[in-house]
Amino acid sequence: MKNAIGIISMQYRRPFGVEHFDQFARWKAAGYDFVELLVPDPGEMDLPLLRRALDDAGLFAVITARVNRERSLTADDGAVRQKGYDYLLYCLDVAKTLGVAIIGGPLYGSPLVFAGLAPHPVSEDLRQRRIDWCVSSLTSLGDEAAKAGLRLAIEPLNRYETDFVNTVRQGVELVAMVDRPSVGLTLDTFHMNMEEDDLCEAIGFAGRHLMHFQANENHRGYLGTGHVHWTSVVRALGAAGYDGTITLEPFRRRDDRIGVPFAQWRQPLHDEQAEYTASCTMIRALIDLNGSRK
Repeated sequence: MKNAIGIISMQYRRPFGVEHFDQFARWKAAGYDFVELLVPDPGEMDLPLLRRALDDAGLFAVITARVNRERSLTADDGAVRQKGYDYLLYCLDVAKTLGVAIIGGPLYGSPLVFAGLAPHPVSEDLRQRRIDWCVSSLTSLGDEAAKAGLRLAIEPLNRYETDFVNTVRQGVELVAMVDRPSVGLTLDTFHMNMEEDDLCEAIGFAGRHLMHFQANENHRGYLGTGHVHWTSVVRALGAAGYDGTITLEPFRRRDDRIGVPFAQWRQPLHDEQAEYTASCTMIRALIDLNGSRK
């Protein structure tokens, strides 16, 4: 199992701009192979400049789509669904410009808490129509991705962040309905920790559909600071034959005062190079150990 290890850019700064490109060399020095970037909206980033900066640092990129309530494949409003489809076509164009192979994220849309929406029951008729809308769009987008040699990796999110795909089983069902080799899954252990009975069994169930993996602690801290059993997770990835990209999304948890929201993004207060390096070294060592046992 030869897995490239990456880190998500918003771990360091959000939004991540040109003024932060010097961080690329530091991530490379910490042992990372790539950076996972949020897809910049039109005009937000000079894409050729971004690609040169990544190339200069010896890194490649994976990109994550930013769906919202105005662009969602599963919205009741047809105009919003069309904007969701057009946005994902735009993501394909960004991927081609950056030389990216994988576009991940909750591509189906239906954002909840971070879009200020509350979950609510839907009728059986609407539930099925949302599935049909989503499958139709992802099938067409999968064909467009295949033409460009790109892959779309759908990410299940926890129940507080979407009401459409929460579990690996639901993700596999959606991918099977789309039935395009260019459409698969991103799995994130942060979300899986909330929604799956067993992380390793869920990884095995995803199997050949797994295109991208995000290795995150149960509380989003640095690897090894939570309760995820990483040896078992890495063994499960190996057993599934997964040799693809693995992103780390370690966010800092240093303020435990009552009333300070854990979901609030915090920028680093000190140089975190040692933490970057330790997390990368840990996951790579487990991958190497798993490979040596085959």
